[in-house]
Amino acid sequence: MTKHFATPRRGIVAVRADASGDIKALFAELNKDWESFKASMAEKDKELAKRFDDVVTTEKLERIEASISETNAKYEAEIDKLNARLAAISVNAPDDGLSDAEREYKATFEEWFRTGEGESKVKAALKSGQIRAAGEYSVGEDDRGGYTAPIEWDRTITDQRVEISPMRRFASVQSVTGQGFKRLYNLHGTASAWVGETDARTQTAGSVLAEYAFSFGEIYAMPAATQRILEDSEISIEQWLASEVNIEFARQEGLAFINGDGVDKPKGILKYDATTEGALPPAQRHPLGPIAEVPTGDANALTADGLIDLVYDLPEDRSQGAAMFANRKTHATIRKMKDGQDNYLWQPPFQAGQPAMVLGYPIHELSGLPDIAAGAIPVLFGNMAETYRIFDRVGMSVLRDPYTNKPYVLFYTRKRVGGGLWNPEWMRYHRVGVATPST
Repeated sequence: MTKHFATPRRGIVAVRADASGDIKALFAELNKDWESFKASMAEKDKELAKRFDDVVTTEKLERIEASISETNAKYEAEIDKLNARLAAISVNAPDDGLSDAEREYKATFEEWFRTGEGESKVKAALKSGQIRAAGEYSVGEDDRGGYTAPIEWDRTITDQRVEISPMRRFASVQSVTGQGFKRLYNLHGTASAWVGETDARTQTAGSVLAEYAFSFGEIYAMPAATQRILEDSEISIEQWLASEVNIEFARQEGLAFINGDGVDKPKGILKYDATTEGALPPAQRHPLGPIAEVPTGDANALTADGLIDLVYDLPEDRSQGAAMFANRKTHATIRKMKDGQDNYLWQPPFQAGQPAMVLGYPIHELSGLPDIAAGAIPVLFGNMAETYRIFDRVGMSVLRDPYTNKPYVLFYTRKRVGGGLWNPEWMRYHRVGVATPST
């Protein structure tokens, strides 16, 4: 089932004592590679001090760096899978979590999916009022001849998108039922005054509320299969549909949640800087302002001092659950950085089930963030769950089309998705260059 609010997905407390052997093996491999990396870097530093650059050492370092990045990505993915399995456990619940009515609807839906027959049964099941789609909401007949997918299909596709789409692993996710979603923000402004015991009391200013509408769009996929395969194949139609749909949905969502412009799609996390927000009409700007920026201190690179400034720029009351986010190339750069005492800023996990750390905070790989370049924002720091929210318009809808492209049957599958900035106070941009931080 689609989760409503994100909770920390990593941490030793979330991993049972019988943690997967894969996690333990990856943890050991990651720490072994890290020791090799430090030894090779020390060797390279000695070579450079002598103004000698051995290509053999350089190639060795590159191989170790690639191995660390790959192992760390697998390690975090295994932790996510384990935590997802633990979260899915429901005491005294049926294995599939479905009611008898839902189980019957699923079977009827699959018959319609394969053959196009049984439409009357599907309609009857819908009218019974006992069928649910994702998020506990009633399903309805699509106005173009499609039907809302059974809840278990929707769960399967959503779960796979969570695993593939990076932002869904870190942001909050909420199901909605209306045309969109608006939130009222309290901008405060309540005033007070000191008075004597018998002095008159005049009215003081009250709080100001501002409304913000989040951007939505419709995302779709249209896989095809021949009618003969649908009639004769022993494959699981549910798994086939999920695998076809989730790849396309995850790819499109991943792009939108990072860089979406908000036009018929979610507005991405990188689109809330002062310049972009300032170019909008006042009514369209986020009520709490843009995400504040901390410059790197170098026009073309990250610096250790810049990362330290980034971490400490986030107020203490907003640093709970904070983490660093960067793409794989930026991870490799940060991995080589040291503080003034010659200690590496990046540290491998100290226990199985914990993420790698930078300056005492977790660091996660988030594909889609830009590489290090002048003016770019390659690093984010903060609590992503409190900063960014994803909205799923309830119900995956499927339209079966056996006419348009014979002998193929097309399955037009769609879902409406929104996303945008929930609260900028929990996040900081780390922009390459010397831009003045926004306030």
